[in-house]
Amino acid sequence: MAIDGEYIPSTEERARVQAEAYEASGGAEQATLPGTEWPIVVLTNVGAKTGGVHKTALMRVEHEGRYAVVASKGGAPKPPAWYWNVKAHPRVELQDGSVTREYDAREVSGAEYDEWWARAVAAYPPYEDYTKRTDRKIAVFVLDPVE
Repeated sequence: MAIDGEYIPSTEERARVQAEAYEASGGAEQATLPGTEWPIVVLTNVGAKTGGVHKTALMRVEHEGRYAVVASKGGAPKPPAWYWNVKAHPRVELQDGSVTREYDAREVSGAEYDEWWARAVAAYPPYEDYTKRTDRKIAVFVLDPVE
């Protein structure tokens, strides 16, 4: 795959452990949000400031071979750090189970946003509650497979 560089583990232990276990087991371990049945995927991206490799467990939102990643951060006032990384370096990798592929990420808006937001909420209903916790519009990136 094209994402190379020094791995910079998450400073949040739960997130780091989940992403690393998921990746190492080919998606067999830590495959759901802890305590739930909601499936996750692991996003690998390049840091905007560090240039290092970051891995983040995110909710699985898939439709016809394309994915969306939602920069919700639980409805916090500011987006998660990975949002800025993907804005700066849109070529990412995504692991879904045992399959890892390369994608080009693009932030969506308008009708396309509405369509993917509905899919995201269907996959993970708490996203809708997150909108009530923040004044910002929660960003959604669609990942298009690199051929």
